[in-house]
Amino acid sequence: MDTPFSTQIRVASQEQHAEAETSPFMARMLGGSLGVEAFARYTEQLWFVYRALEDGAGRLAGDPVAGPFVRPELMRTAALERDLAHLRGVRWREGLTALPSTAAYAARIEECTRAWPAGYIAHHYTRYLGDLSGGQIIRDRAERTWGFARKGDGVRFYVFEEVANPAAFKRTYRELLDAVRADELVRQRIVEECRRAFAFNGAVFRELDQEFPLSA
Repeated sequence: MDTPFSTQIRVASQEQHAEAETSPFMARMLGGSLGVEAFARYTEQLWFVYRALEDGAGRLAGDPVAGPFVRPELMRTAALERDLAHLRGVRWREGLTALPSTAAYAARIEECTRAWPAGYIAHHYTRYLGDLSGGQIIRDRAERTWGFARKGDGVRFYVFEEVANPAAFKRTYRELLDAVRADELVRQRIVEECRRAFAFNGAVFRELDQEFPLSA
C-alpha cells in the first residue's frame, strides 16, 4: 500500500485514542476534581504495564521485527519506581495491586513478548509514543494540582531525560514503523493489536473511574 504504515496505525486508532484521552477518570483527574490518591493509583497501574513491556524487552532485542523498537532511552520502570516511592513511601511495593483490567493488559503484553514479537510493537507504540506526547499534559497538570517539583519526584515517569529532541525522536520512530519487517497481513494484525491496546487502556480508566467515583 502507498500509505505509510505509521499513518495506517495512527488513523486506525484515532477514535480509540480520543476516547482514552477524554475518559471521565482522566478528565476529572486533569481537571483537579480528584486528589493525589487517584494519581498515585494510576501510577501504580502504569508500573504493571511498563514492567511487562520492559521485562521482556531484552529477549526481543535481537528479533528482526521487534528488535529495532527496543530503545534503552525510553525505559520507564525505574522512573515509575522512584515516583511510587515518593507517592507511597519506601515500602510502596507492599500495598501494590493491579486492577483486573491492568492485569489483563499486562498479561497480553507478556503473551506478545513470548509468542508474537510483532504484536509487541503495537503495545510499544501505544504506550511510549503516547506518554512521550500527551503524557506531558498530565505531568504539567500534576505539578500544578499537587505541587510536585517541576520534572521531579512524583512525575519523573513523564520526563524522558535521554530523549533530547522528542520531535526528532518521534520522526525516527515513525520511520521505524514504516520500515517494519512484516508483510501486509502481519501489518494489519499489528494495527488490530493497537486497537486492542487502546481498549485495554480504556478498561483501566473505567475501573479507576469506578474506584474514584467522587472527589478523592
